[in-house]
Amino acid sequence: MLGQSVRAPDILRTPAFRIAGISVAILLIGILLLFAFIYWETAIYETGEMDRFLERQIGAMAQSDPVNLVNSVTQRQPTSGTAYAALFDAARQPVAGNLASFPASLAIDGRAHAASIGVDRQVRAAAAILPDGRILVIARDVSELSQLQQVVLRALVLGVFPALALALAAGALLSWRAVRRVRTVQRAVARILDGNLSERLPTRGTVDDFDRLALAVNRMLDEIVRLLDEIKGVGDNIAHDLRTPLTRMRARLERGRESARSQEALEEAVGNAIGALDQSLGIITALLRITELEDGRRRAAFREVELSRIVRDVAELYEPIAEAARVTLAMQARQPCVIQGDRELLFEAVANVVDNAIKFAPPDSTVEIAVIDGEAGSIVRVVDHGPGIPPDQREAVLKRFYRGDKSRHMPGSGLGLGIVNAIVNLHHFRIAIGDAAPGCVFDLICAPISEERSTVK
Repeated sequence: MLGQSVRAPDILRTPAFRIAGISVAILLIGILLLFAFIYWETAIYETGEMDRFLERQIGAMAQSDPVNLVNSVTQRQPTSGTAYAALFDAARQPVAGNLASFPASLAIDGRAHAASIGVDRQVRAAAAILPDGRILVIARDVSELSQLQQVVLRALVLGVFPALALALAAGALLSWRAVRRVRTVQRAVARILDGNLSERLPTRGTVDDFDRLALAVNRMLDEIVRLLDEIKGVGDNIAHDLRTPLTRMRARLERGRESARSQEALEEAVGNAIGALDQSLGIITALLRITELEDGRRRAAFREVELSRIVRDVAELYEPIAEAARVTLAMQARQPCVIQGDRELLFEAVANVVDNAIKFAPPDSTVEIAVIDGEAGSIVRVVDHGPGIPPDQREAVLKRFYRGDKSRHMPGSGLGLGIVNAIVNLHHFRIAIGDAAPGCVFDLICAPISEERSTVK
């Protein structure tokens, strides 16, 4: 359950604890390798020092007077059980010293070697043949190296276990904190699933992975809420916009059935009904068009297009329409202006904006169309001198079926700018609507953006 407290098994299953466990294992391996290296280097160094000492000693003693040599060997006694010296005859029988027998398998070459004395005592020993044929042996016990090994092992035990305990404790603490944050997120998700769409995932302002994930989810929730708000109004808008032409079509068909007295009158009634039906089909087609654009799959067909050429083609297409409405089209486009996009969709977006401007421009006025340079990229600017769009409606006009008070008497379904907004979002461009005093400035900013969506200012 979401309200349960954090349990030990939950902590042990968290990624943070697993990472801590892996770190502990790596730390343990590293410590073992480090201590093995220290022990190996120390043992080699101490053994080398001992060997060099024995070789110097046996070299010096072998060159001394035979009488003094016997006295020196006889007087040499083990110091803390570590020093040995003895003389043996050619048959390797003891003559003097503190070794009862010749060390087994010891090479007689004046160099230090490992050897055994007695049953289990290991020594480093050197043997040399004297001029009179006798054999001189000196040795040192290696118990010091064993003591060093014990020290290293003791340091390993005393150092490794506290380090392991500290690492595991740190991993458990991090895991506990991670599980707590996950529990908080789960409770927030549960409230969202219960229908509280105003709930958002908590953040701490630390900009860590949790915060970045929470911010991304919160942005997604904002977009979902926005889409749900739009969907709530779409049904009513569709019913409202389709009811009028369908009602008109039904009335004309009934009137034609009841009052038509000739073939011509019946054909006229059917033609009027077909016109109303075409209006309804146009609304449905526009809605399907917006759905297709919002799907985003057409982005795969993007290529380099010449923006100024698109704008000029739109101006040429709408020039006769503008003349019929007693509106002058003023065109200004620089060369060249290449962007990435879908030429047909961009043509449709610019055409819808120009059509909207001509529709609301008063007679004997001018609609200006231009491609200009902006700080964020190329801008297609359309300026008319009509009634304009109030600041509080500039975001709403981009939604489906929205029609302001000044446009309710105009023909149309209110989907033209909705299609423009869908095309702009597909290209990751932006829309900016301003005031021309009087009139409206409509900017299509053709610069890709990463995280923002279409904005209105």
